[in-house]
Amino acid sequence: MQGADKGTAGELSGEGLRIAIVRARFNEALTLKLAEACLAELGTLGVSPRDIVHLTVPGALEVPVVLKALAEDGDYDALVALGCIIRGETYHFELVANESGAGVSRVALDHRVPIANAILTVENEEQAWARAEEKGRDAARVAVEMANLLEDLP
Repeated sequence: MQGADKGTAGELSGEGLRIAIVRARFNEALTLKLAEACLAELGTLGVSPRDIVHLTVPGALEVPVVLKALAEDGDYDALVALGCIIRGETYHFELVANESGAGVSRVALDHRVPIANAILTVENEEQAWARAEEKGRDAARVAVEMANLLEDLP
């Protein structure tokens, strides 16, 4: 491999980046924890609060629709998807998990905008609480790193 190894270590400076967060309200206590951790980490990484937009939607299936609208605007360097899907007794879990994930990926690929997908898909509430803070912080780091990487691409 020749040349600089761009993007592997990742640039984690959020200065000057505009980030939009779309958070599902379903399982709201958990998604608020995700958002709190994400917002705190974005601040730590240097993203100005005035450069962060935080929108909410009813549930995980609605997240991709708003991500698409934001991506089409082109005003954001990266987007973040936050939500929490907890397995129930029916097939609905698989439907929501699969379709929301596919929608998030489709928006990212169709619009060439990085999207940090932190829509948790867990077996129970205990697993969700164990992951919420870490995954919220991870989403912020992924958004910043990928925004910088795409900016640096030739």
